[in-house]
This record gives sequence, C-alpha cells and structure tokens, in this order.
Amino acid sequence: MLMKLRKVLPLAGLLVGLSAAHAGASETVSTSTDPSALVGSQLNRLMMNEREALSGISDGYLNHITSSLKPSPRPENLGKEISYTRKWVAAQPKASGGSDWECLSDALYFEARGESVKGQFAVAEVIMNRVESSAYPDSVCAVISQGTGKKYQCQFTFTCDGNAEVIHEKRAYVNVGKVARAVLDASELNLTDGATHYHTKAVSPSWARKFPRTATIGVHHFYRQPVRVSKR
Repeated sequence: MLMKLRKVLPLAGLLVGLSAAHAGASETVSTSTDPSALVGSQLNRLMMNEREALSGISDGYLNHITSSLKPSPRPENLGKEISYTRKWVAAQPKASGGSDWECLSDALYFEARGESVKGQFAVAEVIMNRVESSAYPDSVCAVISQGTGKKYQCQFTFTCDGNAEVIHEKRAYVNVGKVARAVLDASELNLTDGATHYHTKAVSPSWARKFPRTATIGVHHFYRQPVRVSKR
C-alpha cells in the first residue's frame, strides 16, 4: 500500500512544497518563447526530486498525511429524503447514539409517541431550534432538562410531573428512536418555521396569546418565541 502511495503522491503534486524542503530543489519558470519545449525535462526533474524526498519520509508520517485527506464519513441518513409516514420509519434501521440521541428519544417517547410521525418530527424540531437559540442551553439534554426540579415548573412536562419515566411500549420507543436519529442527522428541517414552543390543543397557556403561532400539526400548536428588542 505504501509503495503505491510513493508512486501516486508525486504524480498528484500533493507534496511539491515538502519535496523542495527535503531535496533543496529549486525550479524556475522558463522565459523561452517556446516554454513547452522544457516542460518534459522540468517535470522529470521535479518527479525525481519528489521521489527522493518521499524516500526519506517515514511510513507513519505518510499514513498521517493521507488519512487527513480522507473526507469525514457522512451519517447514513444524511441526504436521504425523509417521508413523514410510518412506512418510512419502519424501513429505517434500528437507531442508536450517544446522550443527545437518548435524551431526544426519551422526550419524543414521553411527549409525542401517540402523535403522527410528522408530529413527532415537529416536536423534535422544537427541541433542536432551542439548542440553536442563544436563549436556551446548547445541548439536547440540557434543553430537555431545563427547569426540572420543581413539579410542573419545567420546560418539558415529563421531566417534572412526578411520574417515573418508565418505557413500557418498546416498539414505540424504537420508532421514536429512529425519528430522533433522523433529526440529529438531518442538515435542515423546517416543519414549524422556527418554533421554540408547543402545547396540545387541550390546553391554552397564557404565553400562547403573546407568541406568534407558526404551525398546527396533529394535536399540537407550535409557536416561535418573539425576539426582544432592547429599548434605550
């Protein structure tokens, strides 16, 4: 593999500067009226200098250089079109992830597992909009647990309603886990037009009269927090 790299890298011209430093090569551009006549000989000398330079570079350093050129792997779901249907969710592989995925999955399970798939995506989008906002914590778990401590005085009711958070419906949890994974991997979602709040149609909180409503999906109304303008 490394022998191939020593042949390919000079041809690609990736280490021109490095070869000059190691071999002390110095090339000047021809001022001839027919510069193409010297291209062949100059290219041969340049390639020989690069090969000489590469021969003095350790295998470990070559591996470091070439590995840094590899693009970062893309999440499997990124770039795939999301369809807000149960059929689409069923077709996705079982999801997993770190703390952000676990917190988002829990929130979707306890807050929206009975909602439509589109409704679940919308609730997840609200959480992600808060993460992106400077008015809220900058991680999924911190956003979801914000205010937890006093009963019914938190941002997401399931974290402070006094009930134990026990997952009884395993299949529902698997499904919301897929939704959470898709939301975390997606480059953009715009179901709620930047909403940072929501409530079910069964209640009418006082703040809802002051916030512009951006969407109604399933049993939830969605709202965007007004931007405060400072006054002098």
